[in-house]
Amino acid sequence: MYETIKGQDPSIYESMIKEAQRQSEGIELIPSENYVSQAVLEANGSILTNKYSEGYPGKRYYGGQENVDVIENLAIDRAKELFGAEHVNVQPYSGSPANTAVYFALLEFGDTIMGLKLDHGGHITHGLPIAYSGKAYNFVQYGVNPQTGRLDMDEVRKLALENKPKMIVAGYTAYPRDIDWKAFREIADEVGAIAFADISHTAGLIAGKALESPVPFFDVVMTTTHKTMRGPRGAIIMCKEKYAKDIDRAVFPGLQGGPHENAIAGKAIAFGEALKPEFKEYAMQVRKNAEYLANELMKRDFKLISDGTDTHLILADLTNKNVPGKIAQIALDRVGITLNKNTIPDDPRSPFDPSGIRLGTPAITTRGMKEPEMEKVADWIDRVISNVENESALAEIKNEVKEMCLKFPVPGIKL
Repeated sequence: MYETIKGQDPSIYESMIKEAQRQSEGIELIPSENYVSQAVLEANGSILTNKYSEGYPGKRYYGGQENVDVIENLAIDRAKELFGAEHVNVQPYSGSPANTAVYFALLEFGDTIMGLKLDHGGHITHGLPIAYSGKAYNFVQYGVNPQTGRLDMDEVRKLALENKPKMIVAGYTAYPRDIDWKAFREIADEVGAIAFADISHTAGLIAGKALESPVPFFDVVMTTTHKTMRGPRGAIIMCKEKYAKDIDRAVFPGLQGGPHENAIAGKAIAFGEALKPEFKEYAMQVRKNAEYLANELMKRDFKLISDGTDTHLILADLTNKNVPGKIAQIALDRVGITLNKNTIPDDPRSPFDPSGIRLGTPAITTRGMKEPEMEKVADWIDRVISNVENESALAEIKNEVKEMCLKFPVPGIKL
């Protein structure tokens, strides 16, 4: 692998090979991470990175666009078919810029928006006070029910009636349950708000028909193209035709210059892969694995927020284990199990040293792992949490993890 880099820049090569080994020998449980196909990898590293293409297909500002126009149109058409969208912009560089583009397109600075609190599962672009979204707009934050850990749609409706937002944001980064898109749409209609869904985490499950789609109900839907979608790092914005011109102008020239056509080619390939029957099997298995893993963890006395999951994502409160999320993350990293420390709703601890951990099943499902492996993963997590300072126990688990992982090759890695 990477022979040209090896000859030209050995330092970079060494780190890349070590990363390939880490990915091959360990278990990736960060729910926002996944493995792309060899075809997507090749597109991302292709000669398309050389081309500037400011504008849109058929209306560019530079010459020599006849080939990238074909590629970008393929990405648009495949996304429309995959999600049933009226209009799709495939140029956003990533999820946060795409969310910013939606706000910029459809709102004025200072307008009121409703979004989920960060420590209840929302994203920084959903109104975190110190982030751009929280500074540029008046965000009203809703939360989950403290008893159930689930969204309370009656409370969402009450806040909407009180605050009359111009936009309601639904879709989350650390909320493990399915979302009642129709209920959000009805609340938005009642107060005259734009309904905006951020499905960055669940887009692959939605494309694979494992979860219901917000596209028929919502005005605008944004998703990243990696995570459960198994595409390159990037994003797309889908919207009703009435918002198409405003969205396109906000992306370019409002917030971006030249699109990354190498990434757009990767998006087109990933959308083509997602249109195949085997992608539905993958999406269904992601959910099965997550549910099975959640149940196995609860058998081992792990307290899960909302007592389980409907998606790919699990959020665990480690308070009863007397191990903070940061220490758990570090210990699990040492045995080759990668996840992230995470706040829980109304967490009394700092976001940098929170009470919980967040984990998910997209990447391990892509490698072909199923329910028997989920039982092993739950057992290893339990053993690590019980032995965070036991060097010999951690070393033993690390060997077991590596032995299993090498039976499930990572796409695109040939060591």
